[in-house]
Order: sequence, then structure tokens, then C-alpha cells
Amino acid sequence: MTLVEQQNKAAALLDLHSGRQLLLLPNIWDPIGARVLATKGYPAVATASAAVSSSLGFADGEQVTRQTMLDVVSRITRAVDVPVTADMESGYAATLDELEATTHALIDTGAVGMNIEDSLEEGGSLRPLDQQAERIAMVRKTAAARGLHLVINARIDSFVSGPFCDNKERIEEAVVRAEVYAQAGADCVYPMGPGDAETLTELRARITLPLNIMATPSAVPLETMAAIGINRVSFGPFIFRSCLKKFADIADALGRSESYECFSREMLSSSETAAYLRSTPDDPAAA
Repeated sequence: MTLVEQQNKAAALLDLHSGRQLLLLPNIWDPIGARVLATKGYPAVATASAAVSSSLGFADGEQVTRQTMLDVVSRITRAVDVPVTADMESGYAATLDELEATTHALIDTGAVGMNIEDSLEEGGSLRPLDQQAERIAMVRKTAAARGLHLVINARIDSFVSGPFCDNKERIEEAVVRAEVYAQAGADCVYPMGPGDAETLTELRARITLPLNIMATPSAVPLETMAAIGINRVSFGPFIFRSCLKKFADIADALGRSESYECFSREMLSSSETAAYLRSTPDDPAAA
């Protein structure tokens, strides 16, 4: 991919956050998932770190190596022509130098967007605000030096981490962090957790940047999110878990010597599967 092609994809991804239409990102974890979405007309695809890690047999939370995650992202970007945005958790970086290296490496995969989160550990404290702002600014500076406007989606974990007493405190923290992250160079903010109409309406009214919300099974419908003014909706690990449930059910059924209907009942044909496949070899240098 040339720099101009990558710049054009980044501009297209950023434009999808304009609010003209809800940007739906059913998060994927492999190239075939990306191809399914691109074939069905989705204008961009996004990875989910938890889904990628789970598909490789590991827990979320940077339990796979940075290089492993980047290899997966690279295969996905080569599989489709639409923009790809990657969930890079906390950047696989304890220091700014390490974050700079991660940003360079992500750009090298062909991705044009990056999720970066602000919690230090699941359910624990949040990274100090000034430190997280510095990290977002580092990502922006590094990408700019490469001539690319990498679309930064800054995750805000006040609803799932930190010593907050109630929802009001979590909202206040999210609003403060959103403003600081915007000044640091974020293009979109991602308050992880809330899915009720009241909280989403207040966040939308008080945050100027585009908003990414995760559609949990208990979240308000997509139509309601669109009406509130949410810009981007992702699905985290839930689609992966739904697919895994079907596989586990098939395994159970075969173990009970049930009929082949357990897998043949809702199965793509060979020709239907072929619609999502390419016949040309992958880049051997990246295999």
C-alpha cells in the first residue's frame, strides 16, 4: 500500500465519524471476517483485542505479544480494500518510546485507525489524565511524522474502572477526559460501558468529539443510538462469543452422537463461502 492510498483510507475513516450515518463496526478477529463485512458493504472494519486474543487461545489484556497482534492486523489490512482500525489496548507500551514504536509498527501494517485505552488494569485505576494525554499526543505526533492522520479512538474507562462512587461521578470523569483527549489529538472518544439512553444522552450533550459506544446485549437499540447522536458503534468481543457458542454447541452435539444437522442446518455452501475468498496467494514475506 502506498502512502497516498493509506492517507486516503484514513481520510475516509475519519469522514465516517461525521454523524451523517451511524458507523457500525461489528468487530472482527481474522481476515475472513473482514472480507464478509467488506463484501456486504460495510465501509470500514475494526478489530477487537479480546476477540483476537480469544481466537488465539489467550485472555484479553495484552496477553498476546505486540508482534502477534500486529501480524493479525497486517493480515486483515491485506485482506480488504476498506479502511481498518485496530484495537491496540494500552499500546503495548509502558513508556512513550515503546508507544512510539507501536504506532510506527501499526502504521506499517496498513491500518489507519487505533484504539488506545486509559485504564491501567481491568477494574483497577485509570492512568493519570496528564499521562494519558501525553500518550495520545505521542501517537498523533508519530503518525503526523509519517504523513498520516491516524484516526485515534481514545477509550475512556471511567465506567468500568476507577474509584467512582456513582454514575454521576463516572460521567463527570468521562466528560473531563474527553475534552483533554480532544486537545491531545484524539478524533473520537469511546466511553466503555454505558448503554442506557439517559447516560448516552448526557454524554452526547456534553462531549464535542464523535462518540463510540459498545453495543452490549443490554444496550439501547441501534435506532435509539442514532437518534441520540452516537457516531460509532462497536461490538467488542460479543460477536466472537456468539460464533464460539455455536461451535461449542456443535461439539457437544457430535459428542452425543447427534445427527449432522447440528452443523449442516445453518451452513454456507462452498460457493457461498467462495464469495469471501481470494484465489491469489498472500504476501509470502508476511506469512
